[in-house]
This record gives sequence, C-alpha cells and structure tokens, in this order.
Amino acid sequence: MKKQVFELLAKVNKRVLPSYSKKQLDLAKATKLQMAIIGWRAYVTKNALG
Repeated sequence: MKKQVFELLAKVNKRVLPSYSKKQLDLAKATKLQMAIIGWRAYVTKNALG
C-alpha cells in the first residue's frame, strides 16, 4: 500500500514539479526552494523504488 502511494506521488511529481537535472541547475547556486524540491523528489523516488 505504501509503495503504491509513493509510485503515484512519483508520477505526479514528474508532471508537476520542474526537472532541474534537465535544466542543468548548479546545486551550489540553487535556492532553498529548489533544494527542497530536489530533496522531496529524491525522497519520493527512493520510497517508490524500495
């Protein structure tokens, strides 16, 4: 059940949130909001795969 929720969240994230890797964002210059989005996407992806 938990994995299914994270898989759904991952699909929503892919459509809604920006992809900073495609934009080649420099992490040293990222704002706090951008870092929070990156962290959230990583957390959801980790739980969707595991």
